[in-house]
Amino acid sequence: MLLALGFIVLGILLLVGGGEALLRGAVGLATLVRLTPAVIGLTVVAAGTSVPELAVSAAAAAEGKADIAVSNVIGSNIFNIGGVLGLCALIRPLRFSGGTIWLEYPVLVLVTLLCLVIVQDGQVNRLDAVLCIAIYVGFTTYMVSLVRQQLTKIEQKEVQGEVEELTPSHANPNLWLCIGLIIFGSLLLAGGGHFTVQGAVELARRLEVSERIIGLTIVSVGTGLPELVATVIAIYRGRTDIAVGNVIGSNLFNILMILGISSLVSPLPVEAALIRNDSWWMMGVTLLMFPILLGGSQVKRWHGLILSSVYVAYLGFLLAKQPPAHETGVSTEPLGQIGQIGQIDPRSPSINS
Repeated sequence: MLLALGFIVLGILLLVGGGEALLRGAVGLATLVRLTPAVIGLTVVAAGTSVPELAVSAAAAAEGKADIAVSNVIGSNIFNIGGVLGLCALIRPLRFSGGTIWLEYPVLVLVTLLCLVIVQDGQVNRLDAVLCIAIYVGFTTYMVSLVRQQLTKIEQKEVQGEVEELTPSHANPNLWLCIGLIIFGSLLLAGGGHFTVQGAVELARRLEVSERIIGLTIVSVGTGLPELVATVIAIYRGRTDIAVGNVIGSNLFNILMILGISSLVSPLPVEAALIRNDSWWMMGVTLLMFPILLGGSQVKRWHGLILSSVYVAYLGFLLAKQPPAHETGVSTEPLGQIGQIGQIDPRSPSINS
């Protein structure tokens, strides 16, 4: 079990470092080609915060671990709202203004509903992937075209500050440094995704739980921690406007691009429990944001308490509903009898023999 946990910790550390390097390099490169801070914030930064989740789900899809690929997306969306937004609102009420939030949130609800429809047949195929990616590209293009009209002055200031913090050199980013950061970050992400998936598979085996449970909890929380830390730091600096918009944007990217790209790599079969339970929890917490956003210009502390409590209740639900090991299909073979992590040695005796 220590080996599995070590793989996951190493993987998450690589994901954090790789995501930060890639994001800084991409922001610097976008600055060099003279994109405005608002456009960079809506495209590069919005996508960059979800890069660790993308690396894990893409790696899981490539390695035939569909349960981890899909559950990471669903678990991350639930964690972003219940964990990140809930905990941050408990620290300090999160103000927000109309602008992009009221444009993005209805789209998030529709996209989450689309996700429910897509998984109903038990698979996310390549046609679904193309549809998701096309929607994201089209919506982002539309957002960029409306950026000057939709962003308030406060939001423009917040986005500009966030972009400047991520630029390697505010005045004049170095081209080769930016390219180097992108390459270095990509390599770290590839390694981080691989180690996280392998550790998750082994941990599921050792704990005798399904890979779905590990993906919905440890993997999704681990890949979401960088976003939680970044949001807490932004709140500490008084930039609470960013939090709500970042969560909505991240959840959109998770469904449309992470699920889309992962299922382009390999069509993803979806476990029945993800269809029957977890996807509906994702829909529920997404809809829970509506009365909060409708109620004023702040996510208040008692809102945060509700969101956090819902997330804790969801974790309790997962543990209570976890079936016995023999029903999950999880192997309990000792490490010495495993040909490689995630694959049982064919020489091992069958558990039914």
